[in-house]
Amino acid sequence: MQMQRIRLIYFSATDTTKTIVRQIGYVLSQELGIAVEEDDFTLPDAREQDIICSADELAVVGVPVYAGRVPNKLLPYISEHICGSQTPVVPIVLFGNRDYDDALIELRDVLQANGFRSIAGAAFVGEHSFSYTLAAGRPDAEDLLLAESFAKQIADKLKELKALPIEPVKVKGNIPLRPYYAPKNARAYLKVKPVIGDGCTGCGTCAALCPVGAIDAKDVRQYTGPCIKCGACIKKCPQKARYFDDEIYLYHKQELETKFTRRAAVELFF
Repeated sequence: MQMQRIRLIYFSATDTTKTIVRQIGYVLSQELGIAVEEDDFTLPDAREQDIICSADELAVVGVPVYAGRVPNKLLPYISEHICGSQTPVVPIVLFGNRDYDDALIELRDVLQANGFRSIAGAAFVGEHSFSYTLAAGRPDAEDLLLAESFAKQIADKLKELKALPIEPVKVKGNIPLRPYYAPKNARAYLKVKPVIGDGCTGCGTCAALCPVGAIDAKDVRQYTGPCIKCGACIKKCPQKARYFDDEIYLYHKQELETKFTRRAAVELFF
């Protein structure tokens, strides 16, 4: 099959998903000799626009895994505003060393329902949004090499395809989807927000980078909505002035860091 363009479509609060999607996209660009266009829908304003892909484009769509699924705050946008027209797609999820549970199959099926046709899929690993030790530094050099190899295999598959497959690519996951993974005291946990330390200069970086617009741009110590625990305001604060101190949150963080110390494996599907 001859593609005219590669579309990189992603949500990436702490840049880990973006890193993998870009690596795959630019290797595909080299292998297929076609241009790349990026659609980053991380920030609220970006989600005011539809993303429409044509049949002669190859889409690589990436999202992080939250609680074993596609983040519930993103599902309406993905379901209603990211559309294809018999467009080949590679769904990508990125998880923080625990598991990706049903996230990949969920993303695949939402995209299939929106006019895309999956030809491959993958679950990569990135440093957990809660932690600096869970999958620390990932995606790392080994992950990027896997992404490069994955992209080359996709390019080879595309060159051989005469027509798009009728059936979606087989990936790991359950149908019906399992519930979101829930920590102890889940209801109280959902209400937890970061606190702001004395080092805060009020620069506004956190408000500008919040994917759900939950931080007041005029007073960054105030919240205007719920926190999705994406880690953007903490890991990208120039002064390292934002952090969690809630006991429920810290217990859950410690539990994850204790149970999931191994190097989680990347999984690729064709």
